Amino acid sequence: MATADPLGELVSLLARLPGIGERTATRLAFHVLATAPEYAHALGASVAAIHSRIRRCRVCGNYGAEERCAICLDPRRDGSLICCVARVPDLKAIEQSGSYRGRYHVLHGLLAPLEEVGPSQLPLDSLVRRVREEGVEEIIVATPLNVEGEATALYVAQTLAPLGVKVSRIASGVPHGGELEFTDRVTLGRALMGRRDVDEERR
Repeated sequence: MATADPLGELVSLLARLPGIGERTATRLAFHVLATAPEYAHALGASVAAIHSRIRRCRVCGNYGAEERCAICLDPRRDGSLICCVARVPDLKAIEQSGSYRGRYHVLHGLLAPLEEVGPSQLPLDSLVRRVREEGVEEIIVATPLNVEGEATALYVAQTLAPLGVKVSRIASGVPHGGELEFTDRVTLGRALMGRRDVDEERR
């Protein structure tokens, strides 16, 4: 049976998106209602098909339309350098800084015991395999500068230690507790250029 308040239902669904409050959701809903029906149909169809049209890159975990993402397929990228990030939005933010030309590895999460996210849920086996097979010389750990991000960075460094690869950490140009997705391009660029070795940071 159809809902008695379709507009309220749309507002409720939009308000569940990150960064969208009820007021913004209401404005968006009225905007969709005011546009041509074809736009609403196209928007709904695109959202409905998103999971079937987009997949994770089998190499790095980035999102794309094919088995390998555009970054992994780009021969101009520096294969000796891998930037390890928590989420795809962090990858996108670093790309927008224009200061990095290596490849990526997306963890799709951070160590968070209280949320029952442990080491087994992070794709570090595939990162180890890439280091062994792709001639990687340095891993830049670009996880957020908060408790979970620091714990994950330390675990990545410990996991890769037996391989002898250099592991560095982005510099503190990114504010403590800050999310890379919302960090400006200049700050991200400086953080990447000012990265430091994880072992030196621990001493």
